[in-house]
Amino acid sequence: MKKILFTAGLLIIGVSLGFSQKFAYVNTDYILGRVPAYDAAQKQVDKFSEEWQKEIEAKRTDIEKLYKDYQAERILLTEEMRTKREEEIMQKEKDVKDLQKKYFAPEGLLYKKRTELIKPIQDDVFTAVKDLAAEGGYSIIFDVAAGPTMLFTDPKFDKSDDVLKKMGIQN
Repeated sequence: MKKILFTAGLLIIGVSLGFSQKFAYVNTDYILGRVPAYDAAQKQVDKFSEEWQKEIEAKRTDIEKLYKDYQAERILLTEEMRTKREEEIMQKEKDVKDLQKKYFAPEGLLYKKRTELIKPIQDDVFTAVKDLAAEGGYSIIFDVAAGPTMLFTDPKFDKSDDVLKKMGIQN
């Protein structure tokens, strides 16, 4: 009976050791904040966004002026002229909405620029994390920047600096 219990105990310990996994975490905000190329790419994306927003605001200002002029002259206009002006204003409003979609829609130019400039850098970070996981035998690497889902993290398991080293960046 003692032999059976001893064997069962060893089996349970062996199985639990076999299922033990190594965990680590990284902070991608910390990592990306120390990648010079990321900062430059983000500034470029912000510049495009600001320029496009200014263009849209300028067009909206023009539409507001057209509408105010129309309101001031409305009494003096014939029915045909009023209709023509209203259609012109509505067309310009539609053009501005289309332009806004072109720039800022989920598949718009801003998304494409962000993908073009920032995604390669994020891919480099992911590759470095993947390499670190393979070399360190980590089963799971969490990203603490993704949200406050981790209630406690021991700094000895933070591998963010190791990822930066893998990318050739010294902090």
